[in-house]
Amino acid sequence: MTSTPARPRRRTTALAAAVATAAALGATALATLGAPAASAAEVPISGYELTWGIKESYRTYVTGAAAGGFTASDGASQAESNGAFTFTGGTGTYDSTTNAVELAFQGSLRIKSDLHRFDLTLSDVKFDSAAAEITADVTKDGATTDDVPLATVTVTREMTDMSTKLTKEAADTFGSASYEGADGDPLTVVQKTTPSPTPSATASSSPTPTPSASASPTQSPSPSASATSSPSPSASASEPAGPPADGEIADGTLVWGVKESFRTYVVGNVANGEITASDGATQAADNGVFTFTDATGTYDTDADTLSAAFEGSVNFKGHEANGTYGLDLTLADVKVSLEDGKGELTADVTSLGEESEDVVLADLTADEADLVAENDVISLSDVTAKLTAEGAEAFDDFYEDGEELDPVDLSVALTDDAELPTDDPTPSTTPSTDPAGSTTGGTGSTTGGTGSTTGGISGGLAATGSDVPVAALGTAAAVAVAAGASVVFTMRRRRAAE
Repeated sequence: MTSTPARPRRRTTALAAAVATAAALGATALATLGAPAASAAEVPISGYELTWGIKESYRTYVTGAAAGGFTASDGASQAESNGAFTFTGGTGTYDSTTNAVELAFQGSLRIKSDLHRFDLTLSDVKFDSAAAEITADVTKDGATTDDVPLATVTVTREMTDMSTKLTKEAADTFGSASYEGADGDPLTVVQKTTPSPTPSATASSSPTPTPSASASPTQSPSPSASATSSPSPSASASEPAGPPADGEIADGTLVWGVKESFRTYVVGNVANGEITASDGATQAADNGVFTFTDATGTYDTDADTLSAAFEGSVNFKGHEANGTYGLDLTLADVKVSLEDGKGELTADVTSLGEESEDVVLADLTADEADLVAENDVISLSDVTAKLTAEGAEAFDDFYEDGEELDPVDLSVALTDDAELPTDDPTPSTTPSTDPAGSTTGGTGSTTGGTGSTTGGISGGLAATGSDVPVAALGTAAAVAVAAGASVVFTMRRRRAAE
């Protein structure tokens, strides 16, 4: 992403001795919007904190769908439960003529996701009441751009909960064009410590400087706003402790596509079928993956064990002839169990009307053995799933034991108010069927018996992952296989039922 050119933003500070003494004795009201840029009445101020969450949905995305995180350091902190960020040690100038402040804050914020491949850092955060904006130095792709304008601010006298709007530069920085002009989180700037007054023979006994008579009470912010006017993001002794190391799962979701080539086969021109998710399960658009919901079960982060059951069922149906289906497979009551990063995925399997409970469909291997709760949620992404012998039988041995299935993503909430990731794949509102012409699940070429590389007939069987070559069936039979794979599948399913 192209870095935004640095903009000169430092304002020359000329101090007038008499005004400096008055300002040093306390905080005061700030500028009306659009005031002149510089003044001979600028004086130093210090001890401020800035709290801003960028945008709540962005924080949810980073820790949820992106499986990333925030690291606040060097004087910055983040509120619990993936809350807003606070930058401390704010110093700058107050202009008693225009009632404007400029403040620069300590602290840096790193935002990183290995899954979605972004890594950026915000530092040297600044607030300028006259310009009505927040800026920061942005380090991205190894390059740093100074004073990037991230948001415009509706400045108020109290400087608490000021509304913000994200800029085009913010949209570029955070990787979403939709952020340009979008509402950001509210901004609060407060003075947390009051500097000692500077000794002076002309020092005023008044604890605060007198605001300019022309200052608007609704627009001139007051730098002496109490520290209690904005909640501190840091944890206090009165805040509830996190969840215990072991206990009951409050909620959760599991995202799994079973096997992409199988979904393609079902809705393609071979099976001419459909996929229906129900009872709490949904399917992503464009014949995508499935999301199972309302998890229940137990966890133990000390022992790194987890056992969760999810609501929802998925039905695969195809090869219809006179109202009878040669393929009618339902997966329900999906469960996942893990211990030290290893485990299994089970489901109740109903095939052609016959049900088998708790069939072990896949062996699971997570990238990390440790189960770590972040914001009271345990999340695991891209958990490897390999078909078991029982699972192969459930799919009528069209897949071999050990074949890799779609990866599993799961998130479980440990408390009732924990926020689960919300950026699941967009659910489809209708059962999956083959698009017109079946560009993803076509029948493939019948000249030579090979199939489409995106689905359909391949190697004499539907493109479900089977490696049976056409040559094994005989050259003369290749065309017949390509035309009649659905019959082969139907007969095998019916024989199995008998």
